Amino acid sequence: MSEPLRSSDPSRIAGFRLLRRLGAGGMGVVYLARSPHSAWCALKVIRAEYADDPGFRARFRREAELAARLTGRWTVPVVAADADARAP
Repeated sequence: MSEPLRSSDPSRIAGFRLLRRLGAGGMGVVYLARSPHSAWCALKVIRAEYADDPGFRARFRREAELAARLTGRWTVPVVAADADARAP
């Protein structure tokens, strides 16, 4: 189930156009988005309290790099991750 973007939500992040909210939880908010090349994707923005933690950023970087290497028929590919962004 998705919901419309809120007035506090950005309309774009790093070239990805945000269309709807897919959900929110303890780590951040997940949006339905379109990539710069028009591919559908889920885009997760990490909450500020985690983004301010250097240890979290290091773990996020490692996990994103490892996840991007995974391939397989039932594996969703990682198309982008930016551990150095203001909001990873």
